[in-house]
Amino acid sequence: MSLDLLQAERPLFSYPSFKGRNEKPAPFLPMSRKEMKKLGWDSCDIIIVVGDAYVDHPSFGMAVIGRTLEAQGYRVGIISQPDWHSKDAFMKLGKPNLFFGVSAGNMDSMINRYTAERRMRHDDAYTPNNEGGKRPDRAVLSYTQRCKEAYNDVPVVIGGIEASLRRIAHYDYWSDKVRHSVLLDSKADILLYGNAERPLLEVAHRISLGEPVKEMTDIRGTAILTKQALPGWDGIDSQQVDQLGKIDPIISPYADINVQCATQQIADQSSASQEDATQPITVLPPLAKSYKKKPWEKTYIQLPSFEKVKTDKVLYAHTSRVLHQETNPGCARALAQFHGQRLLWVNPPAYPLTTEEIDTVFGFEYQRVPHPSYGDATIPAYDMIRFSINIMRGCFGGCTFCSITEHEGRVIQSRSEDSIIKEIETIRDKVPGFTGVISDLGGPTANMYRLKCKSPKAEQTCRRLSCVYPDICHHMNTDHEHTINLYRRARKLKGVKKILIASGVRYDIAVEDPRYVKELVEHHVGGYLKIAPEHTEKGPLDKMMKPTMTSYEAFKQMFEKYSKATNKKQYLIPYFISAHPGTTDEDMINLAIWLKSNNFKLDQVQNFYPSPMANATTMYHTEKNPLHKVNKDSEDVLITKGARQRRLHKAILRYHVPENWPQIREVLKKLGLARQLIGRSAHCLVPPESRDELKTATKKSTNNQGKPALSRHTGLGQFKQANGKGRAKSTIKKHLTNKKKVGSTRKIKLGN
Repeated sequence: MSLDLLQAERPLFSYPSFKGRNEKPAPFLPMSRKEMKKLGWDSCDIIIVVGDAYVDHPSFGMAVIGRTLEAQGYRVGIISQPDWHSKDAFMKLGKPNLFFGVSAGNMDSMINRYTAERRMRHDDAYTPNNEGGKRPDRAVLSYTQRCKEAYNDVPVVIGGIEASLRRIAHYDYWSDKVRHSVLLDSKADILLYGNAERPLLEVAHRISLGEPVKEMTDIRGTAILTKQALPGWDGIDSQQVDQLGKIDPIISPYADINVQCATQQIADQSSASQEDATQPITVLPPLAKSYKKKPWEKTYIQLPSFEKVKTDKVLYAHTSRVLHQETNPGCARALAQFHGQRLLWVNPPAYPLTTEEIDTVFGFEYQRVPHPSYGDATIPAYDMIRFSINIMRGCFGGCTFCSITEHEGRVIQSRSEDSIIKEIETIRDKVPGFTGVISDLGGPTANMYRLKCKSPKAEQTCRRLSCVYPDICHHMNTDHEHTINLYRRARKLKGVKKILIASGVRYDIAVEDPRYVKELVEHHVGGYLKIAPEHTEKGPLDKMMKPTMTSYEAFKQMFEKYSKATNKKQYLIPYFISAHPGTTDEDMINLAIWLKSNNFKLDQVQNFYPSPMANATTMYHTEKNPLHKVNKDSEDVLITKGARQRRLHKAILRYHVPENWPQIREVLKKLGLARQLIGRSAHCLVPPESRDELKTATKKSTNNQGKPALSRHTGLGQFKQANGKGRAKSTIKKHLTNKKKVGSTRKIKLGN
């Protein structure tokens, strides 16, 4: 991260402490009046309402936000997983002096409650004892409405990933329609998006000074509602900005030097006039450079209105494309979108935290355990991360199905090595049950720690959606030396037996530095390593913005080479997505063939899940490709929709499960591949029907009288009109013959 071009004007913790307080941190942020009384509080300044159980750990958003506010002198209470059916639970801590902060939790509440097939989950990893149903659908809406009912004069600030990913008009997979910005539907006062420590402290400080929230229109990383564009801003139509722009080459460090002394000026003038007369020399100050306004400063983009994107899918795709181009805090412009008569105003993203700032945030006195009120109840999400450490934020991969980039940004925000080592020592010394194994040193990815753009100017002005697709940008530094040094230092700590890497490794970057792969394989793989090629075929991979299998094969060779050198039996566990936009039946068959030829039998397969604001979700909804300029004639994207087709793609990936064989045989016959891929040979994907299957199929296809069970699809209407069996049989035969003519001319790779 370049400190000169991507640094906020004001340091994160430069605000004066609220009321001059310098209180000791609370053991836990209070969740009851009794706890408040023990702390000597008669009221809370800020109350955080959250959909997760309260775990005082830096991997849980409510703990990070609460401790950050506490460090500034605010008294912060937490209402965790309240009963949303009435306002009573929202009044348990009394009226906050400043505002309510509302978050659905670490996950979008709809993704938390429903599967990719829209079936309700019966568990919740962020709830004690994994109990489901402890948070409402669209939790931000419900919680905000109840806060307003409880105390209608108290401002409500919404944030977290659910608010962040729904900050503009967005397609909602569960209702299958375009919904308003969550700010409009919730009736909150202001929305904070991204990792919001910076805008949150500014909002808290200005509220504490008595400034109305409605007047806070200029805070980066926030969205507000207004009636018209803010004064002093220049607007441009979104149709004029639908291009990524040119990335300048790395600038010479001397390119901006434009200081001339008077001697040189006089010499130039003398040369121009051909005068040889001696003149006195006067020392002048350096010539001042005139300030030139940057094209993104005080400029907003007028997006198509909610009413337009709701009904016009091309405009929706275009709007999504423009939004994703305006995510670099160095050059992003504000966005404006009318919802009826009200204008949604989205300020540019907040500047990323410096290393010193993020070290401070992770260095607060977290208890690193769940709140005592949960007793002996287990919280699965906590059990998963209690011995893990987050070493960085952000991701510059830009995978279209993932929302990390849209929430955390593309600029990597890394902690210092000392901060990470100190946290390992804290876990070793204080966390119950520690056995000497750190389960993960990672984050959104395992190996983007301290990787950044080589050029400060390019980093500030770049609008690319990914730094590594279609190829790794020549500005991107792929030297993993900092990560290697961190691993080596962590391994030397007394009391630490093993450091594992559980976060997914971005293998296309890793192969650029074989030293990292060697270090990883020799010391940090616990038998299995997760990586995510996601698919094998170019069609879906291009829509995912993922590298080809060439990078995977290169990483696999390195992995096996270094594993063999250390006499370790270690295995790669690849992850794949089924039913992703741009995926055909043939693509899924080819992937299944690759899996079988490589002896992979997947137990768990993730069907594509259209999360709010992701580029792939835009493809799913609009059948257009927002990775390129969008209009009515632009590229159409094949979408796998409907429960039957989505189940089929998932079944193909699990080709080894007998229950899936009938579906796979059906699609192979449809594609004209039955002879090649149905059989008992090694190259076949599924075996032929067994006697038992044939008997079962025969029983299902006959009625109680042993005659074919006809329907309107198999000629039942014509059968009723027939005078005899002969005509009925010929009609059925003709229909079946026509059905068999369906096939495909696309080439299928049949393996080796």
